[in-house]
Amino acid sequence: MKDMTISNNDRAEVLIHALPYIQQYQGKTMVVKYGGNAMINDSLKAAVIQDVILMTCVGIRVVLVHGGGPEIGVMLSAMGKESRFVRGLRYTDEETMEIVQMVLCGKVNKDICSLIQGAGGRALGLCGIDGALLQARRITEEDLGLVGEIETVETSVLTVILDSGTIPVISSVALGIGEDAGHALNVNADTAAAKIAAALKAEKLILMTDVQGILRNVEDPDSLIKALTKAELDDLTRGGVINKGMIPKAACCGLALEGGVKKAHIIDGRLLHALLIELFTDEGIGTMIT
Repeated sequence: MKDMTISNNDRAEVLIHALPYIQQYQGKTMVVKYGGNAMINDSLKAAVIQDVILMTCVGIRVVLVHGGGPEIGVMLSAMGKESRFVRGLRYTDEETMEIVQMVLCGKVNKDICSLIQGAGGRALGLCGIDGALLQARRITEEDLGLVGEIETVETSVLTVILDSGTIPVISSVALGIGEDAGHALNVNADTAAAKIAAALKAEKLILMTDVQGILRNVEDPDSLIKALTKAELDDLTRGGVINKGMIPKAACCGLALEGGVKKAHIIDGRLLHALLIELFTDEGIGTMIT
């Protein structure tokens, strides 16, 4: 069997290779949307937590935003309630909203915080209601129930947490305004991450997905587009190259860039240490939009 042991010299080379990126990103803010298989598979979950803690240790200010659709679906099913979607958004009546709050703000959020703490990091779990962090108005163009669109992000809450060297872990439930003032609204986690990144003027928004990135041909895994501009992204969307589930993710990247974020990344969260590979290597693994 071939010896796969890495020599000390190889370890040193890896660290030296990463040094320019560490220097470049030190003190910068990055918003990571955590979802998909990386939240379900135990080895991927552990790798993401290690990546986020390492990023913090080298001086990157990390905000972790998470969804939890599969867990919500399981709980709804256990209660005999069917999941219903409209344009990819979960229809949220009052009973579903209670379950969304319970699962996202409770179990999922605290499980992530526990993993970070257990691996030697510091995390503080929040939802958008805490400190009026995310303020949203109900979407009325279609009947989606208690689903909102974020209008305001209260960044002062996050700044205090980040300044203390702690990782904010945010679940995508917002505080309603207007007719829903004081009540919880369900918001899309990708959009929440984009809005938070824009409000913080983050260096990067990173969306962890279950695909390689943006493909020129969805049938050809070798057609990954590694880098493109916002204008090129818009052209690909108009031309139909970006379609189906990639449309809202591309739109979130565009939203973040328009809000002042320098770069947006769509990366494959099914790969171990995807965050470190994208940030600290020349090649990266996903699609970078500038």
